[in-house]
Amino acid sequence: MTDEIQILLIEDDQDDVDLFQYALRTNAVACELCVIMQGDKIAPYLAESPERPDIIVMDLNLPLVHGREVLKQIKATDRFRHVPVLVLTTSSAKEDRDFCYEMGANEFITKPTTLAGFNTLMSAIVNLTGTSSR
Repeated sequence: MTDEIQILLIEDDQDDVDLFQYALRTNAVACELCVIMQGDKIAPYLAESPERPDIIVMDLNLPLVHGREVLKQIKATDRFRHVPVLVLTTSSAKEDRDFCYEMGANEFITKPTTLAGFNTLMSAIVNLTGTSSR
């Protein structure tokens, strides 16, 4: 059995993916990261994935299928409905925040614009998974 956190990152911006990965390394978060960059790839992943992540970190503004629909799909899938979801988005709109919490998201965080902000984000991920960084 591994102590690595299994993270599913649903993010379409490669720069944000790179910052996320850098923050994971900088904070010594032992993890296995799966990245999906388009909303339309989520339904097949949910149906076919043999793995269940420890946490799902997702953007709302995704191409092809919006993050609101992706969140609905995640929470409607028996195997994934209890996986903690952290919504990480540029949106700070109250209606987006309210929708995400109503759909079962555990956290709603406006995307950090600095590396220090991404480092703080790692604490939220570690807390939601109940593990510690190394």
